[in-house]
Amino acid sequence: MGSYVPVSSCRLGPLDAIYTRIGAADDLANAQSTFMLEMTEAAQILHAATKQSLVLMDEIGRGTSTFDGLSLASGIAAHLHKSQAFTLFATHYFELTQFPADHHGAVNVHVSAVETGRDIAFLHSIEAGPASKSYGIQVAKLAGVPAQVVNHARAALERLESSQQAAQAQVDLFAAPQESATQSGAFSAVESALADINPDNLSPREALDALYQLKKLSNTS
Repeated sequence: MGSYVPVSSCRLGPLDAIYTRIGAADDLANAQSTFMLEMTEAAQILHAATKQSLVLMDEIGRGTSTFDGLSLASGIAAHLHKSQAFTLFATHYFELTQFPADHHGAVNVHVSAVETGRDIAFLHSIEAGPASKSYGIQVAKLAGVPAQVVNHARAALERLESSQQAAQAQVDLFAAPQESATQSGAFSAVESALADINPDNLSPREALDALYQLKKLSNTS
């Protein structure tokens, strides 16, 4: 996912810098884990990238939990889009394929592949749109992972996929935060109390009592 323009049609003009976040390595001697290095490099890119920069981000967010990584990846993608840096953002998070729907400067592309039974061949060509599925188990088989491990993984994947609720909507990571029902109810109670108050008809003591009542309603939230 990200902006993709063939070199032959690229009109970026002069670049001020090329930034990459590719690969994984530890620096345990200096207490730097793979994920710490990933975030350190990402931070440097986010602070420095401009609309004259070329940014290559590869699988950001892999070194932590799924939700942590997905949330960070969505935030990083949004920041790079805002900076207008020319970016190729490779990700394994399918949830991020909704990004172009809310960000006009982004498009989805994927590497084409052909499946034959349980085998797969990658065609080394780029096509428009997101990939329809992931091919992790097929890649593991191509890499020579033992057959019993591949078969175990396939069975586990089938169980995981069957346990998902088919009707569950995809989470929109880029939607504005929504207030909870409790917050909404408390706010409505304060609004209602305010509507009942006529400041011109209140004595100083009644005004003070009304203020305490509003404060009590506000603290309830």
